[in-house]
Formats: sequence, C-alpha cells, structure tokens
Amino acid sequence: MDLVRTPQMRKCTIILMYAWFTSAVIYQGLVMRLGIVSGSLYVDFFISAAVELPAAIIILLSIDRIGRRLPFALSNAGAGIACLITAAISTDLLWLKITLATLGRLGITMAFEIVYFVNTELYPTPLRNFGVSLCSGMCDLGGIIAPFLLFRLAELWVELPLIIFGILGLICGGLVLLLPETMGISLPETIEDVENLGRPMRNDKKEKMDYS
Repeated sequence: MDLVRTPQMRKCTIILMYAWFTSAVIYQGLVMRLGIVSGSLYVDFFISAAVELPAAIIILLSIDRIGRRLPFALSNAGAGIACLITAAISTDLLWLKITLATLGRLGITMAFEIVYFVNTELYPTPLRNFGVSLCSGMCDLGGIIAPFLLFRLAELWVELPLIIFGILGLICGGLVLLLPETMGISLPETIEDVENLGRPMRNDKKEKMDYS
C-alpha cells in the first residue's frame, strides 16, 4: 500500500508499471515480427540486434548530461513514431521499412535500459527492492502478451501490430514526462523524500543537502 498511498508514489508506480509493460511488448514484438515479414530473417535479425550497442552508447553519453526523463520520453516516443511510419510504408520500399523498424528497435532498447535507472531512483530505500520487483513484473506480463498480440493481429493485417506498438510507445513517452527528474539527486531514503522530488526546495533544506 505504501507504493500507492501518497500522490507522488502512486503516480510513479502507475507510470513505471506501464513503462515496463510497454517496453516489453514493443521490444519482444519487434524481435518476433522479423519472422513474419519478407526479406532475409538472418540479416534482419543481425541488424536488429546490432542496434543494442549504439543504444547503450547513446545512454552512457546522455543520461548524466541531460538527465533521465528526456531521453526516456524521447526513446519511447521515437520507437512509437518509427512503428507508425513503418506501418504506413509500402512493402515496395522494404529497405526503408527495415531501416525505420531498426530505429524503433533502437528507441525501445534505450527505453528498456533507462527504465532500470529510473525505477530504482524513484523509490525510497525501504521500498526499493519491492517497488522494482512489482513494476518489473509488468515486463513479464508484456512478454506473455506480445506474441499473442503480434501473431493474432497480424492475421487480420500484418501492419496492425505496429500501429498498436506505436500508440503504446507514444502514450508512454508522454507519461514519463510526468515523472520527476532524478539526475544529480541522492537516492530517496523515505516516502517523504519521494514526495518532495521535483518540488521547490526551501533554502535551509537545500543548504543541508549541499552540506551532506
């Protein structure tokens, strides 16, 4: 109940659970989609897997410079936009579809890795392990739903799963902007610390934290 009792904790819990779910659905969905589209499965899978490295490099270069929230939002929104555009492009331009789908994989890979940082930094120490376990449990649910969502909808229209992925990603990109920024802030020790994240800090309290 501590995860949803106070406003800030409740907001963080709901958004993070949705972010974990979305990351798993889109990530797994884009990987498994390689088996139902035309082209070389091995080449497409290699290209899709190769974006893991630049995704990690971009995170390392940005997360401590511009913060967690903006890259988190842009990666989710970018993945969503890439999925929607990919669905709208004709199969005659297969190279362009593969390129955009790869960009979508890049974006959701970044989102999947950033959610680990954000989840641990937004919960107080007594609740951190349980909070991360609860929220990441939605990742397992997303992994279970992804194949059913992909293959069942693809029977109706092969691009329909991409539209669903795109909508999920765009919604997630907007929601994570509501989370407080945690760059340069000490890990919260109490629920009160979490509630005060993002709020203007009194001078005496700021001086005390700076001294610490």
